[in-house]
Amino acid sequence: MRGGAERVIDQYIHQYGKRLYGLCLTLCANTLEADDLYQDTWLQVVKNFSRYDTSQDFEPWPTKICVNLYRNALRRLSKSPFLHFRSNEEKEFLLCSIPAPEKVDYRPLYEAIDHLPEKYRLAVILYYFDDRDIAATAQILGIPSGTVKSRLDKARKLLKEALGNETDL
Repeated sequence: MRGGAERVIDQYIHQYGKRLYGLCLTLCANTLEADDLYQDTWLQVVKNFSRYDTSQDFEPWPTKICVNLYRNALRRLSKSPFLHFRSNEEKEFLLCSIPAPEKVDYRPLYEAIDHLPEKYRLAVILYYFDDRDIAATAQILGIPSGTVKSRLDKARKLLKEALGNETDL
């Protein structure tokens, strides 16, 4: 890959990099993992650029790559005997030690989202945190739009239950 393709990818990184990195930060537990996911995503984009269908919008393609890399990492992590917490208290301590960037304490909401089943969590993150519409979320996840709507509705119900119906989601 030389010349023109490199310039195009540089342009895409400049145009979509911030948003993609924001998604990585939202998906990952810390900035180091987010940095790795971000870098791995762009490496896959460069490696597979010849497969990109130029008749389609570009942004959903690296986003889908990012989500798939994240899912693969989760699968590997779930099979690893070394990375499991010994107790919920240990996990809670680690989660609570991560400072929230906002002044308002959204930790209960974030923790509730983190505890959603993964299929609901990914839909919530893409739709609400990454500002994707239903169609883009469906395309990235590889599911029908109706399924995205259903998962978002179920996620809102689960979050209301988890938060004690004290918030208007």
